[in-house]
Order: sequence, then C-alpha cells, then structure tokens
Amino acid sequence: MKAIVAVDLNWGIGCEGKLLQYIPEDMKFFKEKTIGNVVVMGRETFESFPGKNPLKDRINIVLSRNEFFKDHRLVICNSVEETLKKLKKYDNDKIFIIGGADIYKQFLPYCNELYVTKVQNKQKADRFFPNIDIMKEWQLVEESEEKEYNNIKYVFSKYINKTYRYYA
Repeated sequence: MKAIVAVDLNWGIGCEGKLLQYIPEDMKFFKEKTIGNVVVMGRETFESFPGKNPLKDRINIVLSRNEFFKDHRLVICNSVEETLKKLKKYDNDKIFIIGGADIYKQFLPYCNELYVTKVQNKQKADRFFPNIDIMKEWQLVEESEEKEYNNIKYVFSKYINKTYRYYA
C-alpha cells in the first residue's frame, strides 16, 4: 500500500477543506500514479472533489464513520478494519491512500511507500501530515530536482517504510 500527498514546510496539507495550493505538475503526478488503481480516502476528502464526483478510472474507497452515508459509485467502509478487509482483494501495490489527515494517520503504518510533493513554502493550514522526516521507520530514497510553478518551488520525494510488514 502507498500514500501520496503534497505538503508545505510545516507538513500542512489543507485548510478549510481545500488543498493549500494548485500545482499542475503535482496534479499530473497524482493522476499518473493513481489512475487504474484503488484510492482510499475519507468522506470529507471525497466531498471536496469537484461536483462530489469519484475520481475517474479508479476504484474509490471512502471511509466514513457516518453509517448513513451512501453512494453507489463508491465502496464505503465504516472502519479501518473493514477497509483493510476489503483491500485484501486488490494488489497491495495498486492501493493509494489519498487523505485526509485522519486517514493518512490511520493507514500510514500499513504503507510501504510514500510519495510526497514537498512545497517549499508555508501556508495557513488546519490539516497536517505526520512529519516523516523525523520518523526512523521512513527513509527518503528519491528526490527530484527542484521545480517551480508561479513562484512556488517544490520537489517530488519518495520514501520507503524500512519496518514495513504486509498487513494481510
């Protein structure tokens, strides 16, 4: 299982239900990594999508504590345990955790890879990703050259979980 996220220098990921910034190359990277795969997200993340539509050409799994939340276009789970059971039928390398903050925290221990777009600024944020640079189990294994869009500098980073054990 993998996670994919864009963070600022404070590991902020969102504010008031929105991404901190829009970087077209980051969106392209996200799409390239997740297309044809399984994406796992929380209900609030799903509801932040334009038109509240599932991501095309992906299996959309939404985790919600609200047992009355229904949408025939989605696979809906009401607990981490239920989600992990449903995920067993998919190839582990084709599963991407895509947010929000609580979902990342709950599923990070089950991830063996992490793709982080590190944006080189600080934004007002009310949702954060754990700072994996200080977590001994995560190791940075790849980093792109610095890129820039609209005076926003960023790099694409890949981490691996050195203590990963398959969750099945």
